[in-house]
Amino acid sequence: MSTAQIEVPKWHEFLTPVLRALEDGRSRSRAEVTSGAMELANVSDEQRAVRDSSGGLKAKGRVGWAISHLIATEAIIRPKPALYTITDTGHELLLGFPDGLAQRDLRTVPAYRAHQQALNDARQKSASSVVSEEAEEEGSPTDLIDQAIEQMEAEVGVALLTRLRESSPEFFEEAVVDLLLKMGYGGAEQRGRRIGGSGDGGVDGVIDQDALGLDQVYIQAKRYKDGNNVGRETIQAFVGALQGTGASRGVFITTSSFTDNARKYAAGIASRVILIDSVRLVNLMIEYRVGVQVKQTYDVVDLDEDYFE
Repeated sequence: MSTAQIEVPKWHEFLTPVLRALEDGRSRSRAEVTSGAMELANVSDEQRAVRDSSGGLKAKGRVGWAISHLIATEAIIRPKPALYTITDTGHELLLGFPDGLAQRDLRTVPAYRAHQQALNDARQKSASSVVSEEAEEEGSPTDLIDQAIEQMEAEVGVALLTRLRESSPEFFEEAVVDLLLKMGYGGAEQRGRRIGGSGDGGVDGVIDQDALGLDQVYIQAKRYKDGNNVGRETIQAFVGALQGTGASRGVFITTSSFTDNARKYAAGIASRVILIDSVRLVNLMIEYRVGVQVKQTYDVVDLDEDYFE
């Protein structure tokens, strides 16, 4: 039998095995969790060898999706980078669903419902959300592919935002500098640096648009939780910091959002200050491949009419 004919457990069938692999309360690496979950799910060597169309191991990828959904449910957490631990929520899910978990069972947890709502909000703010609804009705293959990509990017965006909020202030400041450099600011020489810390004067990073640093863009980065929106006073303080450096342009980036008064203030001042909220931030990071990587690439072929003329 070819590997293409071998069935591999669905991603949701790995939810319970992942939790069981962490049930003893010890922190484990992703590789250990994956190996343990496959053992508990009785995944055979033949099933482990099955690859998807991009060449990735299908079972390993599905365990990865299960881990991502359990993190969104707050059933497992990362106490340290690259380590995973079960939470009280994870233990409660194992007790409440002894016959095995399905995705619908995760929706009983408020954190997962909030995660799903965040995905819906991200889709609604996407310019292609209308196309997505049409794709569901029309069902053309290319539209369905676009819809699937949009859904996956929305899920990655939520996961990316979670990691940014969990990161240290220093890491977040470096990340936003990396993003602006990837977007083309700072020129080919990548002239940008983090300057946050005590005595930073109210700015966290600077991008030199020319070799001499005569044209500079200053950055403020605020790593806030959802709902802790940046107000007008904070933007005013940033503008004051810009004036103190003699700069006229700045970018204020946050993992939350901005109040209406903050947006109105930024739009009405002489200094050019761009506000980037959480949704725009993760969309830009995905677009410019900062903190994410291309996992799979698909080629869609069509008939070459010119060949037959």
